[in-house]
Amino acid sequence: MTIGNQDKSGTGGKPTRTYVHEDLIVEWRPELCVHCQLCITELPMVFNLDARPWVNLKGAFKDQIIEQVKACPSQALSLGTTE
Repeated sequence: MTIGNQDKSGTGGKPTRTYVHEDLIVEWRPELCVHCQLCITELPMVFNLDARPWVNLKGAFKDQIIEQVKACPSQALSLGTTE
């Protein structure tokens, strides 16, 4: 299940990768990514292609991460819930 962004992957809503910190869940579907690099340009302490894992949810405030995920043009990044 996603909030904020709709799943268009046709994978039944299942992300390829899920990143969790406290009550924040970010899901990533690489097959949707258009590599515009908006996430790594705008929030490099969270989204860093040289790091593993490449998503560090401790790198910024929750509201900053939510705003950036919602700005993903391809919706490869989405917000998840535990429901």
